[in-house]
Amino acid sequence: MLLAINPDNPQQRLIQQVVDRLKRGAVICYPTDTGYGIGCDFSCQKAVKRIIQIKNRPKGKPFSFMCSDLKHISNYAHVSNVAYRLLKKNLPGPYTFVLPGTKLVPKAMFTKQKTVGIRVPENPICRMLLETLGNPMVNTSLPCNHDEFTTSDPYDIDCLYAKQMDLIVDGGDVYPDPSTLIDLTGDYPVVLREGKGDVTPFL
Repeated sequence: MLLAINPDNPQQRLIQQVVDRLKRGAVICYPTDTGYGIGCDFSCQKAVKRIIQIKNRPKGKPFSFMCSDLKHISNYAHVSNVAYRLLKKNLPGPYTFVLPGTKLVPKAMFTKQKTVGIRVPENPICRMLLETLGNPMVNTSLPCNHDEFTTSDPYDIDCLYAKQMDLIVDGGDVYPDPSTLIDLTGDYPVVLREGKGDVTPFL
């Protein structure tokens, strides 16, 4: 099912429809500021297991997840003073931050080092979904098994992945460009991967 939502001014009634399905364990495809991704309510273990199968993901490889804002992050990660200042200046944005996780995080989201990858997206649809759901959402890229295919067009995504998803949110074309990955577990930030987000504030 393809559901079109205004990418600049998302309609609350349509966002609510998506959230109602997420609460019932749906796996969806949705737009973020770094392209279309697969997600679910991160507290729904059945949905998380389905995403692991869809992605053919190795057991023990954690997912990153999205929060609605900095206050939301503090429920799921231990944020130092240094990390807080950097997060406050650079979120929302196309970054994934590695932080020590709290006990509220499901096991599938933890690394062996007990860290988590957290994002706060800029995309209006994505932000409103998170705010309305109230829980974080799993965030992972679409399976890369179509070499000729770029995942910027929701209609192409629907043709290829409709059978694997409960819902595909059409938020217009979003060109895929990975997030910048920053480790904030130590005294100083460490850039682990350069992507869409500017690394200058972390050098």
